Amino acid sequence: MRQAIHQLKYRNLRALVVPLARLLQDYLITNPVPAEILVPVPLHQKRLRERGYNQSSRLARELGKLANLPVVDDCLARQRHTPPQARTSSVDERRSNTANAFVCRDHRLRDKKVLLIDDVSTSGATLDACAAALKASGATSVWGLVMAREI
Repeated sequence: MRQAIHQLKYRNLRALVVPLARLLQDYLITNPVPAEILVPVPLHQKRLRERGYNQSSRLARELGKLANLPVVDDCLARQRHTPPQARTSSVDERRSNTANAFVCRDHRLRDKKVLLIDDVSTSGATLDACAAALKASGATSVWGLVMAREI
């Protein structure tokens, strides 16, 4: 799984999106969560320009097709450029790195049950920061779904 995520995230190996999204769908079938809309964890515009794509957005779009759920990928935004979480050394540093880094651009997700999609979670700091921004803009619930949890 580590290699597949690395290939998708850093090598743009798009062929992995479909099988990885199927794994996410399989998980949701056996572990349903109340969700009516998918939201990928956003990249800062600088990182998006560097990489050329957002792997979480690609996973969310494919999962949306498989699960018949709409994807909103232009509401939640990373407003502060931060170092990659993989380069931080502690949970406190990860939380500080993502604190107030995300904002909702509008209130389209008000009263919605949101499922956040990301590739990896280590401390949960990114998901927590995204969830806080979504809840502040009126989302009724926010769940997170990732391909892998790194401990």
